[in-house]
Amino acid sequence: MIKNKIDVVTLGCSKNLVDSELLMRQLVANGYTIAHDPEEARGDIAVINTCGFIGDAKEESVNMILTFAEAKKRNKLKKLYVMGCLSERYRQELTDEIPEVDKFYGKFDWKNLIADLGKSYYKELEYDRSLSTPPHYAYVKISEGCDRTCSYCSIPLITGKYKSRPMEQIEEEIRHLVAGGVKEFQFIAQDLTYYGLDLYRSMKLPELIERVSDIKGVAWIRLHYAYPAHFPTDLLRVMRERDNVCNYLDIALQHISDNMLLLMRRNITKQQTIDLIQRFRDEVPGIHLRTTMMVGHPGETEADFEELLGFVRLTRFERLGAFPYSHEEDTYNDKHYTDDIPAAVKQERMDRLMEVQEEIALSVNEAKVGKTLKVIVDREDEEFYIGRTEFDSPEVDGEVLISKDRQLSVGDFYDVKITSAMPFDLFGSLEV
Repeated sequence: MIKNKIDVVTLGCSKNLVDSELLMRQLVANGYTIAHDPEEARGDIAVINTCGFIGDAKEESVNMILTFAEAKKRNKLKKLYVMGCLSERYRQELTDEIPEVDKFYGKFDWKNLIADLGKSYYKELEYDRSLSTPPHYAYVKISEGCDRTCSYCSIPLITGKYKSRPMEQIEEEIRHLVAGGVKEFQFIAQDLTYYGLDLYRSMKLPELIERVSDIKGVAWIRLHYAYPAHFPTDLLRVMRERDNVCNYLDIALQHISDNMLLLMRRNITKQQTIDLIQRFRDEVPGIHLRTTMMVGHPGETEADFEELLGFVRLTRFERLGAFPYSHEEDTYNDKHYTDDIPAAVKQERMDRLMEVQEEIALSVNEAKVGKTLKVIVDREDEEFYIGRTEFDSPEVDGEVLISKDRQLSVGDFYDVKITSAMPFDLFGSLEV
């Protein structure tokens, strides 16, 4: 146990990671030494930032809390604090069941942790973060909450109504990050496309991206977590016209059959979805689309799933993930449907879907062989430099493994000729 050292563990999505980074900066300013995601408790204080989205994530969060609670029982830890989505939703239940935790905080009151440690919250560092990512890229959260009413989703119960950050505040944060050496920005939100409706009474994502792309030093902007219904199509013009806005869009579609889209309360039809995807590809040539599909939602028939498989085969998404339906309490589904599809069927459908996607991903990557792509180098291992193209987001997408023929610098861009491909990774060498 090391005095004045705090272990911060972040579970769940990159939006949680931003909260942890904001907290860590305040802790550092107050004289603490920080370890992010340590393998075991080393400090005298630990903070667990939890996820509460679906069953597996909740289980992982509870198990992590219990691991650190056990360390506290064995006197390897003095104080244990828990924050984030799980404790936002289940604070009282967790307080009753895990008394080893000194205090639970939600998703929005974590600043009180600073005061409870007897320390000061530095307002002048409000947008300053201790980055847990490599120093050349960062996540930028442009809003909190969600106003959508998808049948299966517990996020609005946790995060509340949609709340956009003012554009000026986001620009200030970007300038600060650029001054610290950040070149690449992953824009994140529960729903990027809704941005601005609450503050400005109209969708302002295209204007926000345009303004940020004008900031000197912003090399790449990548967009995550768009929603298909009422998509602000002027964003496509911005992507096409601005070289530093990556031709990449993460847009979760969840399903394609009209039956399932209606049951899921997605406010879009199959044909509208097909038309939207065609517009993406027509207006932004070369765009890479990342999407997420759900299998096993209540009411999904084998015919619905086969329709989804056919759609994925035909559409050929460059990036696709899938997950089985998780029945969450207090959601629309919890009030109106039962979780009527066996777990084995959900898993079998997900496996079949991902088998189809693996073939597509290999074909997409093989089409890049012989081409020269701009790559940012993330790290170096014994055999390769490892980087990403504009079509690859950290953690979720593939990488480019670059031969070590020449010395490269982590965080810099290089023109890399692609020499071979696997389903999710590319191999290349530096263009001479």
